[in-house]
Amino acid sequence: MILSTQSKACEVADKFTLGDKLPDLVKAVVESYENDNRTRHIDCEFLPAPKEVSHLIRLSLELFFPGFLGRQDLTTFNVSFHVGELLPMIARLLHRQVKKCLCYQQIQVEGREPDDKGCHLRAEQVTYSFLERIVDLREMLAADVQAAYDGDPAAINYDEVILAYPGLLAIAVHRMAHELYRADVPVLPRMISEWAHRKTGVDIHPGAKIGQSFFIDHGTGVVIGETTEIGNNVKVYQGVTLGALSFPKDERGRVIRGTKRHPTVEDDVTIYANAIILGGETVLKKGCVIGGSVFVTASVPENATVTITPPALRMQKRCFTEPSSDDDVPMGDFQI
Repeated sequence: MILSTQSKACEVADKFTLGDKLPDLVKAVVESYENDNRTRHIDCEFLPAPKEVSHLIRLSLELFFPGFLGRQDLTTFNVSFHVGELLPMIARLLHRQVKKCLCYQQIQVEGREPDDKGCHLRAEQVTYSFLERIVDLREMLAADVQAAYDGDPAAINYDEVILAYPGLLAIAVHRMAHELYRADVPVLPRMISEWAHRKTGVDIHPGAKIGQSFFIDHGTGVVIGETTEIGNNVKVYQGVTLGALSFPKDERGRVIRGTKRHPTVEDDVTIYANAIILGGETVLKKGCVIGGSVFVTASVPENATVTITPPALRMQKRCFTEPSSDDDVPMGDFQI
């Protein structure tokens, strides 16, 4: 009986049409496109494709961590063939997206006709440079895996870190995005970083400079701004913000871009959960420890520890009385 009722409901829904209202609705939506160009990209050929960018990231991660992500039946006999398949796919995807971004930059930002051949050649250079950096990136990621294993007593082994730690995934994707950022590729590095942001809750701008053996414990809510500089052997916990204290503006009130707005974190620094460190002139010197939930806007000396005064806690024993009727509820010190 229930199935019969559901079938009838589906039949009714399938018969729904917009009818004569369709032309008016189409006209209204298209007019909204014409009235505001901030949220449309029409009559413009060049734009990176989110699906292809996502595919590029996944293939690159498979190359960074063979046997863990993607194909898992790798052996010493077939791994060369596997890499030989991955590299051309990554190269084609990366070249196509970089070229689109370069042409987009020339049209949308520089206001000129795209130099197709020039963009093609520049995209080739960027692609070759990225592929030549794969081995170096893998060495850095191996150090990041080691840092996570050494820094978290709950980690069983390296395999668990690679398969299950969101902080490592965010760092791996950042290192990829940072390479393209350094090559002055527009748009694409930020798209790559935001892929990791959506997956992990860790927001690292591709411009941030991060040294070796970096560990983000737990990960969720970490924010690292564009001009942040992080040294080696740094560990941060969830909810940490390395942000800007204020945005310098020009005489017309517009934000001045390209200035140092975010902190510098030197080697061997630990930053505990929910700490907020702001400002381009703020430096956390080598070996210092930043306690949880602190708000720092000034530099911290070497090997110093920064904490806040613990709040005063009040504890009371909960007391209950017997209800005198059905309408009475036991009363304690706290009620909702």
